[in-house]
Amino acid sequence: MIFFSTIFFGSFLLWVQRYKRCPPDKILVVYGKTRAGRSSMCIQGGACFVWPVIQSHQWLDLTPVPVDLGEKEFSLSQKHRVKIVSKLIAAISTETGIMENAAERLLGLNMESIRDLVFKITEGCMRTVVKELGAEAIQSDPDSLADRLGERLNSVLTDIGLKVIHLDILKIEVSLPDSSSFESVLPDDTPSIPSFPDLTLAEKDPVDPSENNPTSTHNLT
Repeated sequence: MIFFSTIFFGSFLLWVQRYKRCPPDKILVVYGKTRAGRSSMCIQGGACFVWPVIQSHQWLDLTPVPVDLGEKEFSLSQKHRVKIVSKLIAAISTETGIMENAAERLLGLNMESIRDLVFKITEGCMRTVVKELGAEAIQSDPDSLADRLGERLNSVLTDIGLKVIHLDILKIEVSLPDSSSFESVLPDDTPSIPSFPDLTLAEKDPVDPSENNPTSTHNLT
């Protein structure tokens, strides 16, 4: 009787332990033998029974990942440069069809590895968007850079199961060649003569030269 009771309670505890409840800040990824022949099954905010032997499970963390991109400079040519200072917050998407991508590509990665991956993807997207828009368009409409970058980031990050929560572009600096600043003014070969204001000379009475040179009173021998 004790033997059968031990087996019963042991089996009961095993089945209870295999029943996994998913907290709201995580995604439960069940892999192994799953329905419909999928490689994994994602559950968010619910519960699932994980069969022993034929199935296993891991967790995906939904905690937002802040990424400080710092200052990035992109050279479109020798004279066209664009500097961007920005920050990004990304997270694993809970949308059906996208979180399965996260299960395939991010499962087992820690927060730091995901942050590095997002950093490299964002830098590549930023470089592409800057080249597509051009320095003149970015200078005339800086908001177009933020909009285009947000769209491209969401498109690329979706493929790995992530989404953009917040994109903050702190500064955009565009360097364009200024014709006036590059104009060289060379001096003439002949030196310039300074101009003076015209002065009106006062009229004077004519002077007799004899007045300034009096006749000598000495007689020469």
